[in-house]
Amino acid sequence: MIVDYGFTTETDNRQPDDQADSLLVGAVDLHQHPGPSPFPRRMSILDAARDAADAGFRAIVAKSHHHSMVTDILALRGAGLDELSTKVYGGVALNRTVGGLNPYAVELALRMGGRMVWFPTLSSNAHVKHHEHHDTGFPTSEVELRPNEIITILDDKGAVLPEVRDILSVIAAEEAVLTCGHLGVEESSALIDAAIEAGISRIVVNHPIFVVGASVDQAVAWARKGVTIEHCVVMYFGREERRRDLNELLTFIKEVGVERTVLSSDSGQKNNPLPVTLFRRAVRGLLDAGVGEDDIRRMVGTNAGQLLIP
Repeated sequence: MIVDYGFTTETDNRQPDDQADSLLVGAVDLHQHPGPSPFPRRMSILDAARDAADAGFRAIVAKSHHHSMVTDILALRGAGLDELSTKVYGGVALNRTVGGLNPYAVELALRMGGRMVWFPTLSSNAHVKHHEHHDTGFPTSEVELRPNEIITILDDKGAVLPEVRDILSVIAAEEAVLTCGHLGVEESSALIDAAIEAGISRIVVNHPIFVVGASVDQAVAWARKGVTIEHCVVMYFGREERRRDLNELLTFIKEVGVERTVLSSDSGQKNNPLPVTLFRRAVRGLLDAGVGEDDIRRMVGTNAGQLLIP
């Protein structure tokens, strides 16, 4: 069953919903896409932080597929960012534009205050192959860039590359958050095992049903190893023509467990609703589906906060 919540652009944000609004106080969004970016964006980092602060969010993470946003965040501190109640964090995605599997880029981002490392997204084999055969609505760069050459984390024998282990050692030392990015199931599984071996305890699988291609059973197996499964609410409460069946999300939550589930927006793109709008829709939708308030608070705030904030 695909649910139509009757939302239009941002108008639902202006409708009274004290119950949903109360559950957003203390929320943490691990996955926002503000500008600057070569992809078209509808908000800046400062705009995103102001929206989040107005809703009572504890923290947000600004993500770019192309560059580390850590320095962008630092540059905005004196321009109003430090005056807001919402903390803003960044990190680095290990695609071609930062040198791929580059421990130098990871070290710099984390030691300047970053908290997240995304393994290849646009440059992963799963992403490149998926977008060759599916219309997923992924944005097109406004800047002319070279095509993404595939980056794999495995050698010809299926072993994790030495440079990956080098990166894992940096993440472990900084107690940062490792995410599998857009790696497919095989590479994600190998990365998770290597990360655990390296002593990393903060591990996230991003949107298992988008590009990654993970089943519910696979997500459960990862969760049993201590991995957190992230679901992006833009996929269920975004543009009507692209919404997935809410029962899919509810099944993942039920099987994986609330304690290992995080809800993020994955929004900020020019044609998508704003992150806070999506969180508000998601909270209302989950309440209407019978999910308890305590469970919602945990999935929109507590779990992500425990990962992100040392």
